[in-house]
Amino acid sequence: MNITVIYGQQHKGNTWALTQLFLSRLKDTDTRVTEFFLPYALIGYCTGCTTCVMKDEASCPHAASVQPIMSAVSAADVIIISSPCHVMGMTGQLKTLFDHFTCRFMSHRPDPSMFSKQAIALSTAAGAGMNRTAKDIERNFFWWGVARTYRYGLRIGAADFDHIPKKRMKRIERRIGAIAKKVLGRQGKVKTGMKTRLLFSFMRLGQMQNDWNPVDRQYWQQNGWLGKSRP
Repeated sequence: MNITVIYGQQHKGNTWALTQLFLSRLKDTDTRVTEFFLPYALIGYCTGCTTCVMKDEASCPHAASVQPIMSAVSAADVIIISSPCHVMGMTGQLKTLFDHFTCRFMSHRPDPSMFSKQAIALSTAAGAGMNRTAKDIERNFFWWGVARTYRYGLRIGAADFDHIPKKRMKRIERRIGAIAKKVLGRQGKVKTGMKTRLLFSFMRLGQMQNDWNPVDRQYWQQNGWLGKSRP
């Protein structure tokens, strides 16, 4: 199994520790894990030039750092994206990564492999905001077309993981174990849900009438999605 992990922060604090707990439950001797730490792995903020949408992602001014992340996401069986809650939301560096993935949104040119993948959205906070942050990550997964996403926001309620009471830590580990068990049990046989199918159908209708972006329309035609084929 291939797992791609994207951290919305560079330091190895609480969010990193939570992600490592998930990895410890998912990994075995045949598992390959590819990790990216932001902003180190992504050079440059999205400028909104729309080159990736109107032309191709290889023409993005920051393609040299964006393309390896896109390739790793495409190659993954499971995608994990985690971010600490900063000012009631995801980190700025993670938001700019999602901005760079605009061309991969269902409204443009979704990667067909996404419709059979699983993903995990994680966030931690000292007090509040972690659930909203995890939900924001989950929403981006949905627009990528990811078949199944699991979300976990953890209020640390302590200075760090080492100060979490043992009784509460056991509850956290049980929750992580339950989610990991679902991921492993559904590996290779996950199917897209009704909401994703409906969104795809809606976007398909939009592409059938698309006269403003020939690149997007041609992509859908080449995949046969404007006909009877479905990813």
